[in-house]
Amino acid sequence: MTFRTLIRGGLVVTASDELHADVLIEDGRVAALAAHGSAAAEAWTADRTFDATGKYVIPGGVDAHTHMELPFGGTFASDTFETGTRAAAWGGTTTIVDFAVQSAGRSLREGLDAWYAKADGNCAVDYAFHMIVSDVTEQTLKEMDALVEEGVSSFKLFMAYPGVFYSDDGRILRAMQRASHNGGLIMMHAENGIAIDVLVKQALARGETDPRHHGEVRHVLLEAEATHRAIQLARVAGAPLYVVHVSAEEAVAELAAARDKGLPVFGETCPQYLFLSTDNLAEPDFQGAKYVCSTPLRPREHQAALWRGLRTDDLQVVSTDHCPFCFKGQKELGRGDFSKIPNGLPGVENRMDLLHQAVVDGHISRRRWIEIACATPARMFGLYPRKGTIAPGSDADIVLYDPHAEQVLSAATHHMNVDYSAYEGRRITGRVDTVLSRGEPVVEARQYTGRAGHGSFVHRSTCQYL
Repeated sequence: MTFRTLIRGGLVVTASDELHADVLIEDGRVAALAAHGSAAAEAWTADRTFDATGKYVIPGGVDAHTHMELPFGGTFASDTFETGTRAAAWGGTTTIVDFAVQSAGRSLREGLDAWYAKADGNCAVDYAFHMIVSDVTEQTLKEMDALVEEGVSSFKLFMAYPGVFYSDDGRILRAMQRASHNGGLIMMHAENGIAIDVLVKQALARGETDPRHHGEVRHVLLEAEATHRAIQLARVAGAPLYVVHVSAEEAVAELAAARDKGLPVFGETCPQYLFLSTDNLAEPDFQGAKYVCSTPLRPREHQAALWRGLRTDDLQVVSTDHCPFCFKGQKELGRGDFSKIPNGLPGVENRMDLLHQAVVDGHISRRRWIEIACATPARMFGLYPRKGTIAPGSDADIVLYDPHAEQVLSAATHHMNVDYSAYEGRRITGRVDTVLSRGEPVVEARQYTGRAGHGSFVHRSTCQYL
């Protein structure tokens, strides 16, 4: 028996259109859209109706960069798949793409199976996986082909973190060559980790141990150099490239120059680089440790280049790199040595709201908001049009968004499993009201109605943005 849901009276905003339309949902998928008040819309009947008058009706957010339960720096990210996807739902994100991790000396299969086990039966919204490749061998390269067929079609490599995730240029080139043949997309953490480690040791030897020095040793030029090098390796391999968490004007310039040559090079930034800065890293009494992440926060003047990159499409996606560690007991591991502070910030719940604030502030348009937060990440990672839009046949991942509601971001009211907010006290305009995941309410009129286990693994195709 078909179950029908009707959303009436809202302004439907997608990456391509804005229209006052009603949305009909049947059995978890969008069945039709019709102009509000039209004969077609008025003829619809439904088992459940939502009144969206005065609200936006937008696609559920797609956060293509999260790290739930990630082991790092002798501890684990504090959000589980259960708590992290619940927080994502509260923030209007209905699909996450997390990172399964290959341990050195182990197979991709073993790492992926471990992440399947973490997520299965625990997620409130749908999820998919990228694969972190830590050990490029002949066996690894063969496994990449199989993972693409399995719907895990993107692979992250690191130019940073020697001894942990780091790959040298030869290994990166081999992985890129494989991706050029199997259709996979290489994602790159672009920082010169070898040089950074030298600067870290020198800073600590000088007694420079405070959190602010984390940003100073991870120099903007070492992000730009690694970005340039990754682009050239991708050119040699004939492979597309997606650079994660771009933070600096110089790195954006490298991406823009490559794209001006027509190269299939893409860039992602994150809310922390758009809204926070080295001023936060310099907060006294070790409070700056809350803001330690890599790439690091930059001086505020870099923000203009990031916003410009988002407007000109030299940056295509805003993800969170959500990797939370509590201040007490986790970030505090680095007291007296900034290099021991676990790297990562919480943010999966805040992304859609912060980007709406960017609309309010005039940085981006409403449709660009949806493009960088929903549609393009879905296309980039083989989820479109099932995710990222509101169109007949798409999953009914839909958010009723109140553009006029005001809120103050705070750890006292957020739902992420972390004891601080990176945006504590920030007043913003706009708030999620109701969230549907495959037609099922997971947040309804600001009340959580979801459940662990509702979220399903989503098989991804290859990149649709080339």
